Amino acid sequence: MRIRATVAAVSGALALSALAVPAAQAGDQAVPNLDKPTAAEVFGTGAKTSRLSARAAVTTPVISKVVINGGKDIVVGTTAEKKITVSVTASHPSGIADGYIDLWHGTSSELDGALIPNEEAATCTHSSATTATCKLTITILPGYDLYKNALAGTWHVTAGALAGDESDFAWNDYQTTARVQRLSKLTVNASPEPVKKGATITATGKLSRANWETGTYKGYTAQPVKLQFRKKTSSTYSTVKTINSNSTGALKTTVKASVDGYWRYSFAGTSTTPAVTTAGDFVDVK
Repeated sequence: MRIRATVAAVSGALALSALAVPAAQAGDQAVPNLDKPTAAEVFGTGAKTSRLSARAAVTTPVISKVVINGGKDIVVGTTAEKKITVSVTASHPSGIADGYIDLWHGTSSELDGALIPNEEAATCTHSSATTATCKLTITILPGYDLYKNALAGTWHVTAGALAGDESDFAWNDYQTTARVQRLSKLTVNASPEPVKKGATITATGKLSRANWETGTYKGYTAQPVKLQFRKKTSSTYSTVKTINSNSTGALKTTVKASVDGYWRYSFAGTSTTPAVTTAGDFVDVK
């Protein structure tokens, strides 16, 4: 893993600006080291020296594309590590020697989350003499890297690229953003089974999501959830009604039985929690 330092990464084309990184409180093993490396620490001092040199002007690499987790939201549960792939595409007349990406959460004055690559250097594949895509991986541990639920949502993405001749580098702490979410779960049970035509079917269930602070799943309250139905002879679900989860995340509603079919609950998701839909629960109508 890359060495972490107490000064945050530099930002911008020519200036160095620090992101303040608070140290974890002594004895608090639940909070990770939030230190974030600088461009000079990632790419070495040679590029930094050349950048500040009074010799002939150098060309800064151009970052054209950054991909985090294949373009998908990063969804993390309660205990299992989440390993994602990140990549940066950049170009320079001399090619690209290395690339860098990390994710950070908080403000420019205080970080409260940092996700740093596993590798010391990226694996770069050139698509031409001047352009390369450099890949890295990041492993995320809930309860450690994600030590509080407030870390769910939008994270900033730092991206950097080192010229092939190491004459200069590009670096931007605000290259783009990525979303980190708390894994959601949803259940459904439609009963009784079987049921007489015209009788009442009760659909119960629960909407819950990962609680990174306790390592358990906790009910997601006051969220709109759709009850949907598909006839046995159909392949398409339609929404029958929308209800809200209660104070424990529980769901309960009733409908009239008409024909054989499948009942399910569907949650559209929020910025901090991904969408989830149950499998259909079949009810035989007599």
